[in-house]
Amino acid sequence: MTDSLFFDSDCISAFLWVNEQNLLPLLYPGKIVIPKPVYDELSYPTTLHLKSKIDSLVDNHHVTIFSIKVDSYAYTLYQKFTTNPDKGYKIIGPGEVATIALAKVDNGIVASNNLKDISVYIKTFELRHVTTGDILFDALKRGFITEQKGNIIWASMLSKRRKIGASSFSDYINKK
Repeated sequence: MTDSLFFDSDCISAFLWVNEQNLLPLLYPGKIVIPKPVYDELSYPTTLHLKSKIDSLVDNHHVTIFSIKVDSYAYTLYQKFTTNPDKGYKIIGPGEVATIALAKVDNGIVASNNLKDISVYIKTFELRHVTTGDILFDALKRGFITEQKGNIIWASMLSKRRKIGASSFSDYINKK
């Protein structure tokens, strides 16, 4: 059984921007978590179309919005890493921090493409991590998409200025 995936805004929005968010519940039924700070980021006036797609997934019970409780260890981590991290760690965005904190506490998987900002936290907390490419590769392995469909999705994501690594899905596969 797959553990919950805690998505940050860059990873979930890669699917939302190209209208491929329905792949996620096929792959991870009941396991998709959007931390409240990520949901808030997707609620900005310039991205309300993304919020409406998330709301639809929530309404259909495919996605859970998860808030961090103030009296929790996740909140302690969240506060520390958004305001005053230890030496060697930089302040990162609230969505990324919420994703990391909740995944740490709930033994979940971080879904993020933002390797530059989160790698040190992933390593420190020994968290499991997936990217958009990993998710599409999982969809390919499980027969939900073909390589050709993956290349179409990948190209669409790139056209929406999503930073997902390789220049095509086929290139991503060849590097695995």
